Amino acid sequence: MSLLQDSIRAPSPVGSSGGVRLTELATGSSARVLSVAADAADVEAGAGVDLGRRLAELGFLPGEELRVVARGFLGREPIAVRIGTGTFALRSYEAACIRVSTPRV
Repeated sequence: MSLLQDSIRAPSPVGSSGGVRLTELATGSSARVLSVAADAADVEAGAGVDLGRRLAELGFLPGEELRVVARGFLGREPIAVRIGTGTFALRSYEAACIRVSTPRV
């Protein structure tokens, strides 16, 4: 299996893989990607693997550092996320597929 295939996981119950969803981070927060997993509805519709693959191709791979740069109107979507040298605008359902760990204080 390739690194890309390894990074795309089947859905897991919320909280089972640790960390929090990217959607739960405040603007300006930094974190490290733990996993990318589409939710069960996406997998059943056949979009889960494609969504996971797209996010992985953008650089959302386990171990990568990211930072929430901005949020859309009223703190909703899109969510602007900086990872590596790129900044990407993610919809809420895309960001919810990414589980992250925040640094301990």
